[in-house]
Amino acid sequence: MSTLGTPLSPHATRVMLLGAGELGKEVLIALQRLGVETIAVDRYDHAPGHQVAHHARTLAMTDPAQLQALIEQERPLLVVPEIEAIATPVLEALEAQGTVRVVPTARAARLTMDREGIRRLAAETLGLPTSPYRFCDSLAELQAAIDGTDGPGIGYPCVVKPVMSSSGKGQSKVNGPDDVQAAWTYAMAGGRVNHGRVIIEGFIDFDYEITQLTVRARGSDGRIETHFCDPIGHVQFNGDYVESWQPHPMPPKALAAARHIAKTVTNNLGIGHDGQPGGLGLYGVELFVKGEQVWFSEVSPRPHDTGLVTLTTQVQSEFELHARAILGLPVNTQLRTPGASAVIYGGVDATGVVFDGVAEALRVPNTDLRLFGKPEAFVKRRMGVALAFDADVRLARNRAKEAASLVRPRAA
Repeated sequence: MSTLGTPLSPHATRVMLLGAGELGKEVLIALQRLGVETIAVDRYDHAPGHQVAHHARTLAMTDPAQLQALIEQERPLLVVPEIEAIATPVLEALEAQGTVRVVPTARAARLTMDREGIRRLAAETLGLPTSPYRFCDSLAELQAAIDGTDGPGIGYPCVVKPVMSSSGKGQSKVNGPDDVQAAWTYAMAGGRVNHGRVIIEGFIDFDYEITQLTVRARGSDGRIETHFCDPIGHVQFNGDYVESWQPHPMPPKALAAARHIAKTVTNNLGIGHDGQPGGLGLYGVELFVKGEQVWFSEVSPRPHDTGLVTLTTQVQSEFELHARAILGLPVNTQLRTPGASAVIYGGVDATGVVFDGVAEALRVPNTDLRLFGKPEAFVKRRMGVALAFDADVRLARNRAKEAASLVRPRAA
């Protein structure tokens, strides 16, 4: 769109985010810088995005009646899912009725809300390379899938994940028979919704993982174009990102393969309910790489946690890219400087924590911090991130980790 309204006026351009955590908060800020009126929705009060949006709403987004009532009441121009745990059939119905436009599409939200939908699309419909996988509904099925007593066995080592979870919750590596029970129990506890279903994946002996941020945006002729950010390398612990850096070096053939996979899957997710191309916005495509071989892992139709590094590395961060793309505005994926990010964990279970060591952390050269403002801390909850930039990525990584280690959340 070439015309944007003024917030809190009859002509406001209104956007609703379903999910108001740290990633949603940055998207809200990016939208507000363009004069957009924002509505932040989350399942708990005072979520990070609630603290910056024009309007804050609290409800269970998995409840179809509550979600439909809110959207029909607010009548935003765009609804932007920022988490997986959403009653997506409501979004599909409202989009089909023309009540609202869902970003990137309601179909993409449904397919990516659980790992089964997106894995079957990538491997079985699009023919993209993935790890071997099976879906299981019980501990007995999980063991049979590993052992191959009911078909081709996945074997050890393997990875078990809930079909619906975020930030690696419920994900574990299974090295042998003694780990199976614990993996099933952890998956059941870590799912966003108690789905009772897991995906088991054969372990790929990869060299590294990357996130290929991929943007579908309108060009000067109005047609949708695909843009790529430089690849982001990252380290995960139990499936949860702990540090990331950009750019990650890749052989040219591997980079070309990664972008082919990313474009293939995002082109498909961009198809709307009417069969027409759309799906504007930023997608985080996760990939495994070994030499020149690349395998598809997962995709999020929204900014990715590993992409927090772009707050310091890119001319336009992933959040600005998402905001601009969904509004139909031009985007710029140019890298400004190499850099890195490192997670700041809660360290304690407490409400209303305070942060010691902030000044010390910011004295580390070329660093910055984002403290998310979450009202409640847990030992392993992500409460902030340290950012660092430098021409030498290794130095940036060391500085980001040093700055993160100096910030010490504690109970007030």
